[in-house]
Amino acid sequence: MGLTIVALPGDGVGKEVVSSSLRVFQECVSKHGIDVQLEEYKIGGQALEEYGEPLPDFVLEACKSSRIILLGAVGDDRYDNNPPHLRPEQALLRLRKELGLFANLRPVRTNAALLESSPLKASIVEGVDILIVRELTGGIYFGEPRGIETRAEGRVGINTEVYFDYEVERIARVAFEASQGRRQRLTSVDKANVLESSQLWRTVVSELSPDFPKVALQHMLVDNCAMQLIARPKDFDVLLASNLFGDILSDEAAMLTGSIGMLPSASLGESSAQGRIGMYEPVHGTAPDIVGQEKANPLATIASVALLFRYSLGRDDIGREIEYAIEKTLERGYRTPDIATEGGHLLGTQEMVDQVLEALHS
Repeated sequence: MGLTIVALPGDGVGKEVVSSSLRVFQECVSKHGIDVQLEEYKIGGQALEEYGEPLPDFVLEACKSSRIILLGAVGDDRYDNNPPHLRPEQALLRLRKELGLFANLRPVRTNAALLESSPLKASIVEGVDILIVRELTGGIYFGEPRGIETRAEGRVGINTEVYFDYEVERIARVAFEASQGRRQRLTSVDKANVLESSQLWRTVVSELSPDFPKVALQHMLVDNCAMQLIARPKDFDVLLASNLFGDILSDEAAMLTGSIGMLPSASLGESSAQGRIGMYEPVHGTAPDIVGQEKANPLATIASVALLFRYSLGRDDIGREIEYAIEKTLERGYRTPDIATEGGHLLGTQEMVDQVLEALHS
C-alpha cells in the first residue's frame, strides 16, 4: 500500500503510550502484510523546547502529506505562563484546524470485566455503548474576538462562541450517518434556552433530520444531558455536541468505563480524492505525575490504533482484532493502576502491551 503514518508522541505519558501502541500496530501490519512507513516528530512542549514553537511548519506539512496521524498527548505545565500562541496545547488546536479535522468520534463502551472499576453501580453502567460525535474546529475554542484586555473597569477575558450553519450541518450529518448503523437514536446536545449559537445548532440539526427518517432525533440541554449520562447512560446511542460541550461530556462519560485511560478517539476531516484525513489519539492528557513510572494505561491508545485501521485503512477486521485482544486481556484480569480491581493482576505499561500482543496471537 506504500503508506506513511506520522506518530506524534507529544508530552508526558504521550511518549509512553504511543511507543506502546506502535508495538501493536507493527504486529498487525506485519501479520496482514501491509506496507507502511512510520515517521515520528515532536510537538507541544517537546517542540517548544527544541524548536521554540509548539507545531513547526515542517511537522504540519508531514501530517498533511501522510493524512494518517497517531497522537499521544500534549501539555506541559512548564509553559503555562507562556503567551497563548506559545503554549503546547496550541499544537493540537492548530492541527485540528489546519487539517480540517472537524469530526471527533469518541466511542464509550463498558467492558464486563471492568464494571467494578466504575464509580457507578454495575447495574447502571453494564451494557453502555455510546458514540460521542464532537464538533472539533468551531465554537468557542476558535471564535473571534478572544483575548485578555484591560479596560477602565478592570481586566476582562473574552471568548466568542461562533457556529456557521454549514459547520453544524456537516457534523450533524456525521452523527446521523453513524446512528443509521447503530441503534438509530441520536441525541443532539445544546443550550438553546439561553445561547443563540445553540438555537442555530438546534435549528440546523432539525432541518437535516428528514434526510434520515429512520433515526429518532432528540434534543437535550447540556446540563440535563450531564445528569442523564450518570443516571441512565444506557439510554444514549449517538450523542452529538459542540466543541465545548463534547469536550466536557466525553470526559464525564469516560468514568462510565472506569477510567479516562480507556477511551480512544478518531478525528476525521472531509472525504476527498486522497482519502479522508484522520488523527487518532487517547482522550486522556499528559499525566505528568506518573511519567516514567510504567503506570500509564496504554489501552486507550491501542484502541485508537484500532480506529486508525477502521477509518483510515478501511480494515475493520483488524480493528475488531485489536478490540477483541483488549477485551481478552481485561477478562484475564490484567490491570494498570487506574483500573486496578481486587484480585486483578497489576501490570506496568509495557507488561500490559505484552498481554494484548499475546491475546492477538491466541
